[in-house]
Amino acid sequence: MTKRIAALSFIFVCTAIAWFILGGTIFSRTHGTDSRLRGNVVSTWGAPQTQKAPATSYHHLVERTVERIENDQKVTRTVRDRVTTSLPLEASRINVDFALEHRQKGLLWYSTYKVDFDGAYTFRNPSADNQSVTFTLDFPAAQAIYDDLQVTADGKPLEIRHQNNAVAASTRVGGGGSVIFKVSYRSQGLDSWRYSFGEELTQVRDFSLAMTTDFKEIDFPENTLSATDKTETPGGWQLTWQYNNLLTGYQVGMEMPQMLQPGPLAGRISFFAPVSLFFFFFLLFIITTIRNIELHPMNYFFLAASFFSFHLLLAYLADHISIHLAFLICAAVSLSLVISYLRLVVGPRFAFIEAGLAQLIYLVLFSYTFFLEGYTGLSITIGSIITLFVVMQTTARINWSEKFAGK
Repeated sequence: MTKRIAALSFIFVCTAIAWFILGGTIFSRTHGTDSRLRGNVVSTWGAPQTQKAPATSYHHLVERTVERIENDQKVTRTVRDRVTTSLPLEASRINVDFALEHRQKGLLWYSTYKVDFDGAYTFRNPSADNQSVTFTLDFPAAQAIYDDLQVTADGKPLEIRHQNNAVAASTRVGGGGSVIFKVSYRSQGLDSWRYSFGEELTQVRDFSLAMTTDFKEIDFPENTLSATDKTETPGGWQLTWQYNNLLTGYQVGMEMPQMLQPGPLAGRISFFAPVSLFFFFFLLFIITTIRNIELHPMNYFFLAASFFSFHLLLAYLADHISIHLAFLICAAVSLSLVISYLRLVVGPRFAFIEAGLAQLIYLVLFSYTFFLEGYTGLSITIGSIITLFVVMQTTARINWSEKFAGK
Protein backbone atom coordinates (compact mmCIF):
# COMPACT_ATOMS: atom_id res chain seq x y z
CA MET A 1 0.00 0.00 0.00
CA THR A 2 2.85 2.38 0.80
CA LYS A 3 4.45 1.76 -2.58
CA ARG A 4 1.10 2.32 -4.31
CA ILE A 5 0.56 5.65 -2.52
CA ALA A 6 4.14 6.70 -3.33
CA ALA A 7 3.58 5.86 -7.00
CA LEU A 8 0.34 7.87 -7.07
CA SER A 9 2.09 10.80 -5.40
CA PHE A 10 4.89 10.66 -7.99
CA ILE A 11 2.37 10.66 -10.85
CA PHE A 12 0.50 13.57 -9.26
CA VAL A 13 3.68 15.65 -8.78
CA CYS A 14 4.90 15.05 -12.34
CA THR A 15 1.51 15.99 -13.78
CA ALA A 16 1.37 19.11 -11.59
CA ILE A 17 4.79 20.19 -12.90
CA ALA A 18 3.54 19.68 -16.46
CA TRP A 19 0.51 21.86 -15.69
CA PHE A 20 2.67 24.63 -14.24
CA ILE A 21 4.83 24.57 -17.37
CA LEU A 22 1.72 24.68 -19.56
CA GLY A 23 0.25 27.58 -17.56
CA GLY A 24 3.50 29.52 -17.81
CA THR A 25 3.59 28.89 -21.56
CA ILE A 26 0.03 30.19 -21.94
CA PHE A 27 0.76 33.40 -20.04
CA SER A 28 4.00 33.84 -21.99
CA ARG A 29 2.11 33.48 -25.30
CA THR A 30 -0.58 35.86 -24.06
CA HIS A 31 1.51 38.70 -22.67
CA GLY A 32 4.48 38.21 -24.98
CA THR A 33 2.35 38.98 -28.02
CA ASP A 34 0.04 41.54 -26.38
CA SER A 35 2.14 44.60 -27.28
CA ARG A 36 2.49 43.47 -30.90
CA LEU A 37 -1.19 42.56 -31.27
CA ARG A 38 -2.31 45.74 -29.52
CA GLY A 39 -0.16 47.71 -31.94
CA ASN A 40 -1.89 45.95 -34.82
CA VAL A 41 -5.32 46.81 -33.40
CA VAL A 42 -4.32 50.45 -32.86
CA SER A 43 -2.93 50.75 -36.39
CA THR A 44 -6.04 49.29 -38.01
CA TRP A 45 -8.74 50.59 -35.68
CA GLY A 46 -7.62 53.36 -33.32
CA ALA A 47 -6.11 54.22 -29.93
CA PRO A 48 -7.67 55.23 -26.57
CA GLN A 49 -9.14 58.71 -26.96
CA THR A 50 -9.11 61.82 -24.78
CA GLN A 51 -11.05 64.75 -26.22
CA LYS A 52 -10.11 68.21 -24.91
CA ALA A 53 -12.23 71.34 -24.90
CA PRO A 54 -11.40 73.70 -27.80
CA ALA A 55 -9.02 76.60 -27.23
CA THR A 56 -9.59 80.16 -28.50
CA SER A 57 -7.32 83.14 -29.04
CA TYR A 58 -7.23 86.56 -30.65
CA HIS A 59 -4.47 89.11 -30.97
CA HIS A 60 -4.72 92.80 -30.12
CA LEU A 61 -2.40 95.71 -29.37
CA VAL A 62 -1.97 97.07 -25.85
CA GLU A 63 -0.31 100.42 -25.24
CA ARG A 64 2.03 100.96 -22.31
CA THR A 65 4.37 103.72 -21.20
CA VAL A 66 8.09 103.07 -21.00
CA GLU A 67 10.65 105.37 -19.35
CA ARG A 68 14.22 105.36 -20.61
CA ILE A 69 17.42 107.34 -20.07
CA GLU A 70 18.70 108.84 -23.28
CA ASN A 71 21.60 111.34 -23.33
CA ASP A 72 21.39 111.59 -19.54
CA GLN A 73 17.76 112.58 -19.78
CA LYS A 74 14.60 110.70 -18.83
CA VAL A 75 12.47 110.04 -21.90
CA THR A 76 8.94 108.69 -21.82
CA ARG A 77 7.72 106.70 -24.80
CA THR A 78 4.52 104.83 -25.64
CA VAL A 79 4.94 101.33 -27.10
CA ARG A 80 2.41 98.85 -28.38
CA ASP A 81 2.62 95.19 -27.45
CA ARG A 82 0.89 92.41 -29.37
CA VAL A 83 -1.06 90.42 -26.75
CA THR A 84 -2.84 87.08 -27.18
CA THR A 85 -6.10 86.72 -25.25
CA SER A 86 -8.47 83.75 -24.86
CA LEU A 87 -12.23 83.95 -24.95
CA PRO A 88 -13.97 82.66 -21.81
CA LEU A 89 -16.01 79.49 -22.32
CA GLU A 90 -19.54 80.24 -21.15
CA ALA A 91 -21.37 76.97 -21.94
CA SER A 92 -20.75 73.46 -23.31
CA ARG A 93 -23.34 71.12 -24.83
CA ILE A 94 -21.81 67.76 -25.80
CA ASN A 95 -23.34 64.54 -27.12
CA VAL A 96 -21.36 61.31 -27.39
CA ASP A 97 -22.69 58.00 -28.75
CA PHE A 98 -20.78 54.72 -28.40
CA ALA A 99 -21.10 51.47 -30.37
CA LEU A 100 -18.98 48.67 -28.90
CA GLU A 101 -17.32 46.17 -31.27
CA HIS A 102 -14.98 43.64 -29.61
CA ARG A 103 -12.15 42.18 -31.69
CA GLN A 104 -10.09 39.06 -30.92
CA LYS A 105 -6.40 38.80 -31.66
CA GLY A 106 -4.69 35.59 -30.58
CA LEU A 107 -5.58 34.77 -26.97
CA LEU A 108 -6.93 38.24 -26.15
CA TRP A 109 -10.06 40.25 -26.86
CA TYR A 110 -9.74 44.01 -27.40
CA SER A 111 -12.51 46.48 -26.59
CA THR A 112 -12.81 48.53 -29.76
CA TYR A 113 -15.61 51.04 -30.25
CA LYS A 114 -17.11 53.57 -32.63
CA VAL A 115 -17.88 57.07 -31.32
CA ASP A 116 -20.04 59.90 -32.65
CA PHE A 117 -18.98 63.22 -31.11
CA ASP A 118 -21.00 66.43 -31.29
CA GLY A 119 -19.95 69.44 -29.22
CA ALA A 120 -21.39 72.97 -29.14
CA TYR A 121 -19.40 75.61 -27.20
CA THR A 122 -20.49 79.15 -26.41
CA PHE A 123 -17.67 81.70 -26.15
CA ARG A 124 -17.98 85.38 -25.23
CA ASN A 125 -15.84 88.25 -26.50
CA PRO A 126 -14.95 90.32 -23.41
CA SER A 127 -13.59 93.27 -25.39
CA ALA A 128 -15.59 96.14 -26.89
CA ASP A 129 -14.03 95.66 -30.33
CA ASN A 130 -14.66 93.17 -33.08
CA GLN A 131 -12.00 90.45 -32.98
CA SER A 132 -10.76 87.82 -35.39
CA VAL A 133 -10.90 84.74 -33.14
CA THR A 134 -9.07 81.49 -33.88
CA PHE A 135 -10.57 78.26 -32.57
CA THR A 136 -8.23 75.29 -32.12
CA LEU A 137 -9.44 71.76 -31.46
CA ASP A 138 -7.01 69.00 -30.54
CA PHE A 139 -8.03 65.59 -31.84
CA PRO A 140 -8.47 62.96 -29.10
CA ALA A 141 -5.83 60.60 -30.56
CA ALA A 142 -3.11 60.80 -33.18
CA GLN A 143 -3.70 57.23 -34.35
CA ALA A 144 -7.34 57.41 -35.38
CA ILE A 145 -9.65 58.33 -38.23
CA TYR A 146 -12.10 61.23 -38.23
CA ASP A 147 -14.94 60.99 -40.69
CA ASP A 148 -17.58 63.61 -41.54
CA LEU A 149 -15.68 66.35 -39.67
CA GLN A 150 -17.80 69.50 -39.48
CA VAL A 151 -16.78 72.81 -37.90
CA THR A 152 -19.22 75.74 -37.73
CA ALA A 153 -19.62 79.11 -35.99
CA ASP A 154 -23.20 80.19 -35.36
CA GLY A 155 -24.28 77.56 -37.88
CA LYS A 156 -21.96 78.76 -40.67
CA PRO A 157 -19.26 76.34 -41.91
CA LEU A 158 -15.68 77.45 -41.27
CA GLU A 159 -12.62 76.82 -43.36
CA ILE A 160 -10.33 74.59 -41.32
CA ARG A 161 -6.54 74.45 -41.21
CA HIS A 162 -4.65 71.35 -40.05
CA GLN A 163 -1.99 71.83 -37.38
CA ASN A 164 -0.22 68.62 -36.33
CA ASN A 165 -2.90 66.70 -34.38
CA ALA A 166 -5.38 69.57 -34.39
CA VAL A 167 -7.58 71.71 -36.61
CA ALA A 168 -7.94 75.48 -36.48
CA ALA A 169 -10.59 77.81 -37.86
CA SER A 170 -11.14 81.56 -37.58
CA THR A 171 -14.15 83.88 -37.53
CA ARG A 172 -14.97 87.41 -36.39
CA VAL A 173 -16.81 87.97 -33.12
CA GLY A 174 -18.43 91.31 -32.35
CA GLY A 175 -17.43 93.33 -29.31
CA GLY A 176 -19.19 92.08 -26.20
CA GLY A 177 -20.93 89.42 -28.31
CA SER A 178 -20.86 85.66 -28.21
CA VAL A 179 -20.41 82.85 -30.72
CA ILE A 180 -21.41 79.19 -30.73
CA PHE A 181 -18.53 77.08 -32.01
CA LYS A 182 -19.67 73.59 -33.00
CA VAL A 183 -17.63 70.55 -34.02
CA SER A 184 -18.76 67.03 -34.88
CA TYR A 185 -17.10 63.88 -36.23
CA ARG A 186 -17.21 60.08 -36.26
CA SER A 187 -14.21 58.13 -35.04
CA GLN A 188 -12.97 54.81 -33.61
CA GLY A 189 -11.07 54.03 -30.43
CA LEU A 190 -9.79 51.36 -28.07
CA ASP A 191 -10.48 50.51 -24.40
CA SER A 192 -11.48 53.94 -23.06
CA TRP A 193 -12.78 57.41 -23.93
CA ARG A 194 -12.24 60.55 -21.87
CA TYR A 195 -13.19 64.22 -21.98
CA SER A 196 -10.67 66.63 -20.45
CA PHE A 197 -11.54 70.08 -19.12
CA GLY A 198 -7.88 71.07 -18.90
CA GLU A 199 -4.46 69.98 -17.74
CA GLU A 200 -4.82 71.46 -14.24
CA LEU A 201 -7.57 72.57 -11.86
CA THR A 202 -10.16 74.14 -14.16
CA GLN A 203 -13.37 76.10 -13.67
CA VAL A 204 -16.23 74.80 -15.81
CA ARG A 205 -19.43 76.79 -16.34
CA ASP A 206 -22.80 75.60 -17.64
CA PHE A 207 -21.54 72.18 -18.72
CA SER A 208 -23.67 69.31 -20.06
CA LEU A 209 -22.45 66.05 -21.58
CA ALA A 210 -24.93 63.37 -22.67
CA MET A 211 -23.49 59.91 -23.36
CA THR A 212 -25.35 57.02 -24.97
CA THR A 213 -24.00 53.45 -24.86
CA ASP A 214 -25.12 50.24 -26.53
CA PHE A 215 -23.69 48.15 -23.67
CA LYS A 216 -24.93 47.54 -20.12
CA GLU A 217 -21.64 47.06 -18.25
CA ILE A 218 -20.56 50.65 -17.69
CA ASP A 219 -17.48 51.57 -15.69
CA PHE A 220 -15.90 54.96 -15.00
CA PRO A 221 -12.07 55.02 -15.06
CA GLU A 222 -9.99 56.20 -12.13
CA ASN A 223 -9.75 59.96 -11.60
CA THR A 224 -12.95 60.63 -13.55
CA LEU A 225 -16.32 62.03 -12.53
CA SER A 226 -19.31 59.74 -12.11
CA ALA A 227 -22.43 60.56 -14.10
CA THR A 228 -24.91 62.86 -12.36
CA ASP A 229 -27.87 61.08 -13.97
CA LYS A 230 -28.32 57.53 -15.31
CA THR A 231 -31.21 56.18 -17.36
CA GLU A 232 -31.24 52.57 -18.52
CA THR A 233 -32.27 51.98 -22.12
CA PRO A 234 -33.20 48.69 -23.87
CA GLY A 235 -29.67 48.32 -25.26
CA GLY A 236 -27.51 50.22 -22.79
CA TRP A 237 -27.49 53.49 -20.81
CA GLN A 238 -28.16 57.19 -21.23
CA LEU A 239 -25.67 58.99 -18.97
CA THR A 240 -25.53 62.71 -18.20
CA TRP A 241 -22.88 64.93 -16.62
CA GLN A 242 -24.36 68.34 -15.81
CA TYR A 243 -22.72 71.12 -13.79
CA ASN A 244 -23.54 74.81 -13.33
CA ASN A 245 -20.24 76.03 -11.90
CA LEU A 246 -17.64 73.30 -11.35
CA LEU A 247 -14.04 73.53 -10.19
CA THR A 248 -12.21 70.25 -10.84
CA GLY A 249 -9.02 68.57 -11.94
CA TYR A 250 -10.83 65.37 -12.93
CA GLN A 251 -12.12 64.25 -16.31
CA VAL A 252 -15.26 62.63 -17.68
CA GLY A 253 -14.64 59.11 -18.94
CA MET A 254 -15.95 55.69 -19.89
CA GLU A 255 -14.11 52.38 -19.66
CA MET A 256 -15.31 49.92 -22.28
CA PRO A 257 -16.43 46.51 -20.97
CA GLN A 258 -13.92 43.70 -21.38
CA MET A 259 -14.65 40.31 -22.86
CA LEU A 260 -13.64 37.16 -21.02
CA GLN A 261 -9.98 36.80 -21.98
CA PRO A 262 -9.21 33.28 -23.33
CA GLY A 263 -5.46 33.39 -22.62
CA PRO A 264 -5.45 34.43 -18.94
CA LEU A 265 -8.50 32.20 -18.30
CA ALA A 266 -6.83 29.10 -19.77
CA GLY A 267 -3.66 29.91 -17.81
CA ARG A 268 -5.49 30.20 -14.48
CA ILE A 269 -7.39 26.96 -15.12
CA SER A 270 -4.08 25.18 -15.87
CA PHE A 271 -2.46 26.44 -12.65
CA PHE A 272 -5.50 25.24 -10.69
CA ALA A 273 -5.62 21.82 -12.40
CA PRO A 274 -3.58 19.96 -9.71
CA VAL A 275 -6.36 20.68 -7.21
CA SER A 276 -8.90 19.05 -9.55
CA LEU A 277 -6.67 16.00 -10.05
CA PHE A 278 -6.06 15.69 -6.31
CA PHE A 279 -9.79 15.50 -5.55
CA PHE A 280 -10.31 13.04 -8.41
CA PHE A 281 -7.46 10.76 -7.30
CA PHE A 282 -8.58 11.02 -3.67
CA LEU A 283 -12.16 10.03 -4.47
CA LEU A 284 -11.10 7.23 -6.81
CA PHE A 285 -8.68 5.88 -4.21
CA ILE A 286 -11.39 5.87 -1.53
CA ILE A 287 -13.95 4.17 -3.79
CA THR A 288 -11.57 1.51 -5.10
CA THR A 289 -10.30 0.75 -1.59
CA ILE A 290 -13.80 0.36 -0.16
CA ARG A 291 -15.05 -1.77 -3.08
CA ASN A 292 -11.82 -3.79 -3.45
CA ILE A 293 -11.27 -2.64 -7.03
CA GLU A 294 -7.72 -3.03 -8.28
CA LEU A 295 -6.32 0.02 -10.08
CA HIS A 296 -2.62 -0.09 -10.91
CA PRO A 297 -0.52 3.11 -10.75
CA MET A 298 -0.25 2.90 -14.54
CA ASN A 299 -4.04 3.23 -14.68
CA TYR A 300 -3.74 6.41 -12.63
CA PHE A 301 -1.02 7.64 -14.99
CA PHE A 302 -3.35 7.36 -18.00
CA LEU A 303 -6.12 9.06 -16.04
CA ALA A 304 -3.78 11.95 -15.21
CA ALA A 305 -2.81 12.19 -18.88
CA SER A 306 -6.50 12.35 -19.80
CA PHE A 307 -6.95 15.24 -17.35
CA PHE A 308 -3.92 17.00 -18.81
CA SER A 309 -5.33 16.65 -22.34
CA PHE A 310 -8.23 18.91 -21.32
CA HIS A 311 -5.94 21.85 -20.52
CA LEU A 312 -3.50 21.21 -23.35
CA LEU A 313 -6.28 21.23 -25.94
CA LEU A 314 -7.91 24.29 -24.34
CA ALA A 315 -4.61 26.22 -24.49
CA TYR A 316 -4.33 25.88 -28.28
CA LEU A 317 -8.00 25.81 -29.22
CA ALA A 318 -9.07 28.99 -27.40
CA ASP A 319 -7.36 31.33 -29.86
CA HIS A 320 -9.25 29.85 -32.82
CA ILE A 321 -12.85 29.53 -31.59
CA SER A 322 -15.04 30.87 -28.81
CA ILE A 323 -13.69 30.10 -25.34
CA HIS A 324 -17.06 28.65 -24.30
CA LEU A 325 -17.19 26.30 -27.29
CA ALA A 326 -13.53 25.37 -26.77
CA PHE A 327 -14.28 24.54 -23.12
CA LEU A 328 -17.17 22.25 -24.10
CA ILE A 329 -15.06 20.43 -26.71
CA CYS A 330 -12.16 19.94 -24.29
CA ALA A 331 -14.49 18.68 -21.56
CA ALA A 332 -16.10 16.19 -23.96
CA VAL A 333 -12.68 14.95 -25.14
CA SER A 334 -11.32 14.48 -21.62
CA LEU A 335 -14.50 12.79 -20.34
CA SER A 336 -14.50 10.45 -23.34
CA LEU A 337 -10.89 9.44 -22.70
CA VAL A 338 -11.47 8.65 -19.02
CA ILE A 339 -14.84 6.89 -19.37
CA SER A 340 -13.86 4.82 -22.41
CA TYR A 341 -10.64 3.75 -20.67
CA LEU A 342 -12.15 2.83 -17.30
CA ARG A 343 -14.98 1.02 -19.06
CA LEU A 344 -12.39 -1.48 -20.25
CA VAL A 345 -10.30 -1.52 -17.06
CA VAL A 346 -13.09 -1.81 -14.44
CA GLY A 347 -16.51 -1.81 -16.07
CA PRO A 348 -19.22 0.45 -17.55
CA ARG A 349 -20.97 1.21 -14.25
CA PHE A 350 -17.82 2.40 -12.49
CA ALA A 351 -16.66 4.30 -15.57
CA PHE A 352 -19.89 6.21 -16.14
CA ILE A 353 -21.11 6.74 -12.58
CA GLU A 354 -18.24 6.95 -10.09
CA ALA A 355 -15.38 8.06 -12.33
CA GLY A 356 -17.42 10.02 -14.88
CA LEU A 357 -19.38 11.92 -12.24
CA ALA A 358 -16.21 12.68 -10.26
CA GLN A 359 -14.46 14.01 -13.36
CA LEU A 360 -17.49 16.08 -14.31
CA ILE A 361 -17.50 17.71 -10.89
CA TYR A 362 -13.80 18.16 -10.16
CA LEU A 363 -12.47 18.84 -13.64
CA VAL A 364 -15.31 20.35 -15.65
CA LEU A 365 -17.41 22.17 -13.05
CA PHE A 366 -14.44 23.27 -10.93
CA SER A 367 -12.77 24.66 -14.07
CA TYR A 368 -15.98 26.34 -15.18
CA THR A 369 -16.06 28.37 -11.95
CA PHE A 370 -13.28 30.50 -13.48
CA PHE A 371 -15.91 31.87 -15.85
CA LEU A 372 -17.73 33.26 -12.79
CA GLU A 373 -15.68 36.36 -11.99
CA GLY A 374 -15.51 36.95 -8.24
CA TYR A 375 -17.13 33.62 -7.27
CA THR A 376 -14.39 31.13 -8.24
CA GLY A 377 -12.83 30.74 -4.80
CA LEU A 378 -16.16 30.55 -2.99
CA SER A 379 -17.57 27.96 -5.43
CA ILE A 380 -14.51 25.71 -5.13
CA THR A 381 -14.49 26.04 -1.34
CA ILE A 382 -18.15 25.03 -1.10
CA GLY A 383 -17.55 22.08 -3.44
CA SER A 384 -14.55 20.95 -1.39
CA ILE A 385 -16.48 21.10 1.89
CA ILE A 386 -19.39 19.15 0.41
CA THR A 387 -16.94 16.52 -0.87
CA LEU A 388 -15.33 16.22 2.54
CA PHE A 389 -18.72 15.86 4.22
CA VAL A 390 -19.91 13.14 1.82
CA VAL A 391 -16.67 11.15 2.10
CA MET A 392 -16.61 11.42 5.91
CA GLN A 393 -20.23 10.28 6.22
CA THR A 394 -19.74 7.43 3.74
CA THR A 395 -16.55 6.07 5.30
CA ALA A 396 -17.27 6.75 8.99
CA ARG A 397 -17.94 3.06 9.84
CA ILE A 398 -15.12 1.58 7.74
CA ASN A 399 -12.23 -0.06 9.53
CA TRP A 400 -9.30 1.32 7.61
CA SER A 401 -6.83 -1.01 9.31
CA GLU A 402 -8.63 -3.99 7.88
CA LYS A 403 -8.94 -2.41 4.45
CA PHE A 404 -5.27 -1.57 4.25
CA ALA A 405 -4.29 -4.95 5.72
CA GLY A 406 -6.41 -6.67 3.12
CA LYS A 407 -4.67 -4.72 0.42
